[in-house]
Amino acid sequence: MAEITAALVGKLREMTNAGMMDCKKALVESKGDLNGAVDILRKKGAASASTKSVHEAREGAITQHIAPNGRLGVLVEVNCQTDFVARNDLFRAFADKVAKGLAADPKADFEADRVNLVAQIRENIQIPATRAWKSAAMD
Repeated sequence: MAEITAALVGKLREMTNAGMMDCKKALVESKGDLNGAVDILRKKGAASASTKSVHEAREGAITQHIAPNGRLGVLVEVNCQTDFVARNDLFRAFADKVAKGLAADPKADFEADRVNLVAQIRENIQIPATRAWKSAAMD
């Protein structure tokens, strides 16, 4: 079994943005295998996201993206549990990514990104079913 060093834990944290103790536990469970630890953290993140989904997500942000040519605009609502998370840079970046992605492809799927963010932030995050409002300029 490989020795679990602080540098190895730090590298895993940098790769996954998971907590230090979660990284250490995953490395111990994977016997020092970095890729195995990433898989373990992913599985735990998915499990964490499903348990968080019972919490209400009443806070959040509405973000917008206007296409460079100015002919298409998208507004997207992304919800979270607390106003603290709504102001978090990771949450804001995710909401912006959703708006840009939906402008490019209205059927885009952000579930994997949402689950990863729930694992990092440890709060329920939802994109409501009526998640985007799109407007195209008329000629």
